[in-house]
Amino acid sequence: MSKTTYHNPVLLTQTVAGLNIKPNGVYIDVTFGGGGHSREIIKHLDDDGLLFAFDQDKDAWKNAIDDKRFTLIGENFRFINRFLRFHGIKQVDGVLADLGVSSYQFDVADRGFSTRFDAALDMRMNQSDTLTAYHVVNKYSEEQLSDILYKYGELRASRGIAAAIVALRKEAPIETSNQLRNAIARFLPRGREHKVMAQLFQAVRIEVNQELEVLKEFLLQMPKLIKPQGRLSVISYHSLEDRLVKRFIRNGMFEGEPEKDMFGNVSVPFKKVGKLIIPDAAEIKMNNRARSAKLRIAAKL
Repeated sequence: MSKTTYHNPVLLTQTVAGLNIKPNGVYIDVTFGGGGHSREIIKHLDDDGLLFAFDQDKDAWKNAIDDKRFTLIGENFRFINRFLRFHGIKQVDGVLADLGVSSYQFDVADRGFSTRFDAALDMRMNQSDTLTAYHVVNKYSEEQLSDILYKYGELRASRGIAAAIVALRKEAPIETSNQLRNAIARFLPRGREHKVMAQLFQAVRIEVNQELEVLKEFLLQMPKLIKPQGRLSVISYHSLEDRLVKRFIRNGMFEGEPEKDMFGNVSVPFKKVGKLIIPDAAEIKMNNRARSAKLRIAAKL
C-alpha cells in the first residue's frame, strides 16, 4: 500500500511550516494515517531530532517510516501524555493533528465510512473497539439517535429521521448503508440526498469514535506538553471540530471566557499564529476531500 493510496496529506506545506521546526526538536504527529505529514516533518530534522506518531488504526501501520528518529504508537491520541511518558518524553516542540478521516478509510468499503458503498455499518477507526455504527443505529433509543443526529450531524429533521430508523428496525435490523438510506428515504430531498446522508454518517461516526470528546481531551493536554514558543498545528474538517479548536486557542477553554486579573488581563496558554488557512483551488482540484479543511496554528506562550 503506497502512502498516496492511503491518504493525500492536506495543506502539507502550510501545516508543517506552521510547526516552525527546530532540526533537533521533538515533534508529534497524532494522526499518522498514510504518513504524509510525518515524512515532511522528518525531512526538517537532523540526527538529534525525534518524531513520534499516533494511529489507532492497524491498517496505518503498513505506512510506518523506517527511520531511527521515528516511533509509531498504536494508540488513540487522547492518551498522548501517557504514552509519551512511557518513551521518556515530557515536553515537545510541536504537535500536528489532521482530524479528518483518511482517504483509505473512506475508500475501503468494508470499513463502512462512506455513503458510496452498500457496506456493513461499522465506522470504527480502531477496529478493536466494540461500539460500531450498527450498534448505534439498532440499539440506541429514538431520543438518543435524535440527539446525536442534531448535535453531531446538524440535521434539522433529526427527530423525524430517528423515528423512521426506529420504525424500520422493528421489522428487522438495519445492517447496511443502503438499508439505512432506505429507512430515511423520505427525508432525502432530491438533489441533496448525498449531503443529508453525509451529515447522518458524520453524526454516527462521531458517536462511534467519540471524536469530540477525544479532541477535547487531546487539546487540554497541550498546554503542559508543548514547550514555550512551541507550536500546535490542527486541521479540522467540520464546524464542530473547528469551533473547539478556535475557542481553545483563543481562550484555553471550550465554553465561557477566561478569568481576568485585577488589571483586566487574561492568562491563556496559546497565541494564534497568522490567520485561518484553507486549501487553494489547485489543491481542491487535486484532492476534493481537502475542500472543507481549515488549518489553525498556535504558539505556546
